[in-house]
Amino acid sequence: MQIGIVGLPNSTKTTIFNALTHSQEITAVTSSGKIEVHTAIVDVPDIRVDELSKLFKPEKTTYARVQYNDVAGLKIGSGRDGSLSGELLNIISQSDALLHVVRAFEDDRIPHPEGNVDAVRDLSALDFEFLISDLQIVERRLDRLTHDLDRKGTYPERSVDQAEHDVLIKIKEGLEEETPIRRLEFSPAEEKITRGFQFLTAKPALVALNVGDEGSDNPADFPIDQGRSDVVCLHGALEMEIAQLDKDDAELFMAEYGITEPGLNRMIRLNYELLGLQSFFTVGEDEVRAWTIPQGATAVEAAGAIHSDLARGFIRAEVVSYQDLIDAGSLGEVKKLGKTRLEGKDYIVQDGDILNIRFNI
Repeated sequence: MQIGIVGLPNSTKTTIFNALTHSQEITAVTSSGKIEVHTAIVDVPDIRVDELSKLFKPEKTTYARVQYNDVAGLKIGSGRDGSLSGELLNIISQSDALLHVVRAFEDDRIPHPEGNVDAVRDLSALDFEFLISDLQIVERRLDRLTHDLDRKGTYPERSVDQAEHDVLIKIKEGLEEETPIRRLEFSPAEEKITRGFQFLTAKPALVALNVGDEGSDNPADFPIDQGRSDVVCLHGALEMEIAQLDKDDAELFMAEYGITEPGLNRMIRLNYELLGLQSFFTVGEDEVRAWTIPQGATAVEAAGAIHSDLARGFIRAEVVSYQDLIDAGSLGEVKKLGKTRLEGKDYIVQDGDILNIRFNI
């Protein structure tokens, strides 16, 4: 689960990375110009894990995690002049989703490359670079497919090539109308064809608006409609300052400013949900742990997330909802109340389920 942090130069995305990762990186490009990617694994804030840890007082508490990759600032025109290629394109393509950081505040100390701050313009500009990059990939592949379909006549892979050709034509038409691939509709078979290309505009994307110290917290104040799941406003420098304090000092700082929760916490959770992920929990005196599975995963798939042996020897999953356990106060009490149930391998695990896997090998 990798999330690429992207943005134009001086978009303050490294500030957001530092806040996310409690680090103090300076830039994502070395003095030689070689692309440097800063990577960090970040806990997904989850009050349910905190409450379960209070209840069981385990030796260890483990949160779900996502990986953030801070990618070098992308200049306008990179898609058209070919600089959005090779190493840089490969790095971004490996991301499962994108966190697009957009600057939405004025600061004379940080000159904007375009001369003035315009969040909607900057967002559209980088989206267009990704669109051009995808279009170039589509056109190159279509040239090869068209050549084979026109010249070879009947051959074993013709039906496969024709199906790919038809999907790419659909994508090409959408891109030429400046429609990101994520906004196009595909059948399951068409979706399967697109996966291998790792198109940039097909990736889920969350917009993080750095509104500075005094900017609006309301995304509705920014007329952004780019087919994304959400837009979040952040006070970047403030968030970074909070992130670099210890827990007690951070709580005092937030109380002073009337902040109930760092905005970054909500952003991380939105990224997690954007990837189509959810958490289930295992609990006990040794460890309380959040496990990550795709939404719609079955009980046997959840067992496999813990260990392959549990999936192979799966018998039943003992399931209790998070809220039922918290309300009851203990596993023993929740069983007395009849709120625990046994489910088979095809049970669709719900976000927040607490599982105990019964297995035999």
